[in-house]
Amino acid sequence: MIGTKYLRLMSTGLVLTGLFSGCALESKFAGDPDDTKITANVETRLDQHPDLIAANTIYVSTRDHVVYLSGLVDSGLERDKANAIARQAPGVEQVVSSIGVEQ
Repeated sequence: MIGTKYLRLMSTGLVLTGLFSGCALESKFAGDPDDTKITANVETRLDQHPDLIAANTIYVSTRDHVVYLSGLVDSGLERDKANAIARQAPGVEQVVSSIGVEQ
């Protein structure tokens, strides 16, 4: 009898531990609402610069307040400008750029 109670208690504990850890993972990977706002803000700021729009493709994503830029631009100056614009957006803690320059 005591063994059955102990087994039920342990089983319930394991199930609950699994459920709660799954919830923690889900919230970690669900994305921070601030990240969505930061991405939108950076994209809006980039769109306000016509010299960055024409013939250029810049993709923006944000994870934990770190903005990731990728794509292609026509010159190193355009790449530097895109990085600077992203850094100025509210909430941005860091910019990681893998923007390439088309040759």
